[in-house]
Amino acid sequence: MKQTRNYQLLVFDWDGTLMDSIGRIVHCLQGAIRALELEERPRQALQDVIGLGLRDAILQLYPEADETLCEAFTQAYRQRYLGDDPTPSPLFPGVPRVLAELEAAGYWLGVATGMSRKGLDRKLSSTGLGSRFLVTRCAEEAFSKPHPALLEAVMEYAGVPPEETLMIGDSVLDLQMAANASTDGVGVTTGVHDAGRLAPHAPRILLDDLRQLPHWLATGGVRALSDAS
Repeated sequence: MKQTRNYQLLVFDWDGTLMDSIGRIVHCLQGAIRALELEERPRQALQDVIGLGLRDAILQLYPEADETLCEAFTQAYRQRYLGDDPTPSPLFPGVPRVLAELEAAGYWLGVATGMSRKGLDRKLSSTGLGSRFLVTRCAEEAFSKPHPALLEAVMEYAGVPPEETLMIGDSVLDLQMAANASTDGVGVTTGVHDAGRLAPHAPRILLDDLRQLPHWLATGGVRALSDAS
């Protein structure tokens, strides 16, 4: 028997998966809510919208919101997230090394995130990770998670079919998007949802540290093929 990778394309969520930014996002959402004098929402409700496009997140938190409120909330949130809020959002430990190792192993890397294009481009630049990714897609470029369009857009650009694509993310939305796009998913428990929330959504594996991913791909993340195949 010989071994071959199940996957060619590895697609990462950003917030809570590559970057420890959940605290900053929640703090900025809370700041926007208070600035607009809206009814407070529990922290878990705020975490549950992370991964959605911002407009979809607002409407999940405030279903009665009209376009005026959505626009005001968007501006208040972005003012904080892109500039005013001091909450740090570092990369998780080992992320640059993990991505370099996966790229060196021959995987193609992508990003599918609910972040805005402006926000993601800033993060790619500030972390120096932009060159690692073959393709990135953001909230305004496709329907919001868990709709498959965001992940499908990444696969289409890369020319890789679903059976050779793996989605890696920290939220139920990521795993639902993977299922809707007919790809496998890996859950990481470093972000918005814990193992108990992620497990029912059929991840190939749950990781409590992204640094475990290369080893899993080199062992459990492969399929055995006969030499004649």
